[in-house]
Order: sequence, then C-alpha cells, then structure tokens
Amino acid sequence: MIRKRRTMLGVFATASAMLLAAGCGSSKSDGGSATASGKANKTITVGVLTDVTGPASSGNKTFVDGVEAGVVYAARNGYTIKTVVADTATNPTTALTAAQKLVTQDHVSVVFGQSAIFFTASNYLTAHNVPVIGMSEDGPEWITAKNMFSVAGPLQQTKVAETTGKLFKLLGVTNVAALGYGISPVSAESAASGAASAEVAGLKVSYLNAKFPFGSTDVGPEVLAMKAAGIDGLYPTVDPNTAFALVTGLRNQGVDLKAALLPTGYGGDLLQAGQGALNQAQGVYFTLGYEPIEMQTAATKQLQADFKSAGITEAPTYAAYNGYVSTGLLVRALKANGGNTAAASIIGSLSNIHDWDAMGLFGSHKADINDRVNIVGGADNCIWVTKLEGNEFTLVKGATPICGALVPGKTVAAAS
Repeated sequence: MIRKRRTMLGVFATASAMLLAAGCGSSKSDGGSATASGKANKTITVGVLTDVTGPASSGNKTFVDGVEAGVVYAARNGYTIKTVVADTATNPTTALTAAQKLVTQDHVSVVFGQSAIFFTASNYLTAHNVPVIGMSEDGPEWITAKNMFSVAGPLQQTKVAETTGKLFKLLGVTNVAALGYGISPVSAESAASGAASAEVAGLKVSYLNAKFPFGSTDVGPEVLAMKAAGIDGLYPTVDPNTAFALVTGLRNQGVDLKAALLPTGYGGDLLQAGQGALNQAQGVYFTLGYEPIEMQTAATKQLQADFKSAGITEAPTYAAYNGYVSTGLLVRALKANGGNTAAASIIGSLSNIHDWDAMGLFGSHKADINDRVNIVGGADNCIWVTKLEGNEFTLVKGATPICGALVPGKTVAAAS
C-alpha cells in the first residue's frame, strides 16, 4: 500500500538489518517527569514500537497513524505527547535493539506497542519498569507483566468465548477452517480458540493449522486441504497478506465460502491497496474490537475528526484504532495521577483502571484492563463486524456488536 502521508524520518531497516528509525517528535525526555515542586509537567515522551517494515507491517504499520491522531486527542485534553518511532522490522534482534534505544538513548517515559514479535523486547522493558500500552497481539507477556496494559484487556486466548462460533452460525457457516502463525503465541492460540468456539456453537471444524509459517503467502497445500475437508467458513488469525492469499486460493479452487472472518485488513489497509486487493476481498467479513466508523457514533466521529486534524487522510485501520486508543488510555492514567509522568506513578494509575471504554469506541461495553484471567476477546468478548462490498465496508446486521460469554471449563493448549 502506498501511504499518502509519511510518518517516519529516515530510512527504515529491512528485516535482517540492525538499524532503527526515529520518528516524529523529540527523542529527549526533558520535562517528561514531575518537577521538584511536586507539580506534574504535562509534556511526556512516548516511544512507539511497531512493525513498520517486514512481514508483519501489512497489519501493523498504521499503528503510528493512530498514535499521531491520539496526540491530537491528548492536546485537546491538556497533554503534549512527543513521539519517537522505532521500527522492529519484524525482526527479533532489531525489536530488542529498538526497545533498548528507546530507553537508554531516547529516554521515553512510556512505550506504545503493537508488534507480532513484541515478546522479544518485552522482558527488557519489564526489567526496566517501563510502562507499556498497546495491543496484545503477540504473546502472553501482556498477561504476566504488570507493567504492560492492553487496550483490549489482556487476552486469554487459551480460553474460549462463544463469540466466534455465534458469528459463524449467524452467517450460515457449517464447516470451519482456522489457521494461525506458529511463531506468534496469540495467533496460534486464537486460531485454536476460534475453532473451539465454532464447535461449541455446534459447527464442524475440519481443518486447524496453528503452526503456519509467519507472513507466508505460499498457501497452496493449505487451500487444497481445506477444499478436501469441505469447509465453508474461514478463520485466519494472521496478517492480511496471508489471509487474502487464502481467500483467493480457495475461490480459485471453487470453494464456496459463506464467510471468511478476518481480524485485520479493515479500513485504509485495504482501501489503499489497489483494485487487485479489493477484488480479492469482496464479500469478506472484517472483525474489529471497536465501533467501525460506518456506525457514525459520537465516538467514531471524534476519531475521524482527530485523524483529520493530524493530517491523516486514509480511512482508519485496526492498527490505527489501537494506536489512537493507546494514547487515550495514557491520557486517562495521567488525569488520574495528576499528570505525574514517573514510571511507577503511571503504572500505578493504569493498574487502577477497571472500566475502560476506549474513549467510547466500545459503545456501551467496557473492559477491565487489569483482568488478566477472564478476557478472551476484548470488552465483554464483543466484536463489531463489517463486510466489504464494492469499495465500502457495510455493517453486518446482528453483529455491531456480537458478544459471547466465556465458556466454562473450555480451553485450548498454550502455544508458548
């Protein structure tokens, strides 16, 4: 996808390189802590650690756009956020080096994170008591590390909620295939959990592969196996490039898909990817953990206004939503602690939030971001669903949102 607006400075590294990219804003933390008089300074420096390049960038690079829109939200609430953007390049060594630079050279007070390999840097950030806010898409550190706070709540993907199965049943699916990345614990566990949810709903699960190579689009054997299994529903908990390859392959093989549920690809990621990608995604359903902008609620209108004020012309994506609400969660923590930007104070403030509404983007639902036991899929295990028709995402009746209870005693094997 060609970005209309560049958010980085400098040249980003490739997946095998050891370079970092510093983004907009200052890399200094002057004024980012409480003053000697005890009055809190309302300026804070935040590191943004995400997959700007590499295999996972198709689903994560617009996280930075969301943060920039969130900076507008923060300013409206009296806080100045300076950002330092660091690219993981979807490479474990680069990710760790990036995290180290944010702490030791850029002296950030907080890290915002969304990365398929964030777990490779999380131990370092935890050891240095750095508050981390973002999306728990990669591994179990968001559950175990008390300095890390997911904007959707710490996702317990080894547990099972009714939601995915209810949605497949609503869409008329009878036979499900699920696929996840082996390198990513959350991706692998989410595929298995979604399959288990379908079984709870009384559906057949004929294909489950939770060990697919990360970022690959070589899906020929998987497509043939799914076709042979007679599936009519697809649940790929992977990045858009892999998911679209699966959908295209299945259609080319004559498989009549009643529903393909994609957790990424919504919004600008797809609309700016060209006509070929739009053709591939026709009739595909996209799940989102927030109200989509097509609902035109007060919260989505404010999100769009903040994106416009930040100079971002693309439609918001899943990753952009996560970046935006990460900033909102930090602002809520700062309001609660009087604007104190010391790490311990921010962590303490975040630890007392039990009714997070994502700036209204959860609708009437709320998430306890400190419930590290019961949350499978965000606020009340709810998802909002759209379907791509032409060049538009249309709302799906009965699924804005669709929610499900935790299934007592039902679990899947941990991937890590």
